[in-house]
Amino acid sequence: MKNKFIILGILFASLSFTKVQAQINFGEKAIGAVQKGVASFSLTNADAAKLSKEAVDKLDAENEVAGPNDPYTLRLNRLFGKHTSGEGYTLNYKVYKLKEVNAFATADGSVRVYSGLMDIMDDNELLAVIGHEIGHVANNDSRDAMRAAYQKEALIDGVSSQSATISSITDSQLGKIGSAMIDSKHSRKQEAEADLFAYDFMKKNGYNVNAEESAFRILAKMSEGNEASFLEKMMSSHPDSKQRAEDAKKRAEKDGVYKAYVQQKIDNTAPVKKTTTTKKTTTKKTTTKKK
Repeated sequence: MKNKFIILGILFASLSFTKVQAQINFGEKAIGAVQKGVASFSLTNADAAKLSKEAVDKLDAENEVAGPNDPYTLRLNRLFGKHTSGEGYTLNYKVYKLKEVNAFATADGSVRVYSGLMDIMDDNELLAVIGHEIGHVANNDSRDAMRAAYQKEALIDGVSSQSATISSITDSQLGKIGSAMIDSKHSRKQEAEADLFAYDFMKKNGYNVNAEESAFRILAKMSEGNEASFLEKMMSSHPDSKQRAEDAKKRAEKDGVYKAYVQQKIDNTAPVKKTTTTKKTTTKKTTTKKK
């Protein structure tokens, strides 16, 4: 059972900053798909998408998903409803009603945003963070990470890396692959490329690119609080949030558009529907007397 849980680290391009995260309990069907998908060393985009879809369906079933008329859903749709596709990928968005500060995107284009993140970031900052996650989808980071992990474990266990006839992998191998992926996360290069993708995404669509620096400043400040030790461990393979903020600032300065960002109002309430009242007109009834 433990091995089934840690597959999550292979599939998700996740930006997580809390100890408690949504977890997944894979069924035997999904385990079989993983074994089949990684056997030949050449995990395709289609393989990764299929596995991710199964994982996200399970996650959606095990966590509270904001409904279509929920204020969080309405806000997310307002921000990203027009950003559902890109070059080689199609996206779908949902909100998890959880207090954790988290967002992740998967190889099938599923983007999941936690309400806790939406509570601390304004619209532009959310665009920067989720744009980063979309970057992991666009850059095929999940697919590449799974393939690299399998190749590593196959060599460690003495399986020929040249073999194309391996039909399955053991639970032990699967566990090692999951552990390797969880420990390594995405490389610094991949994270930097996703940061750049987010900046270009905002620039291309006319958003305030200075919000990217602001988003990283918020995360850096969080790392100095109660979650500092956990964040330090979790982010050991990632660029420092303060450095990422500085990099975002330099990009804006290079473009000649830098200006210290001031966080806007954060509104996770449903828009108030305007009600129109109609005045009733009464007509006087006149009677004529018979002469």
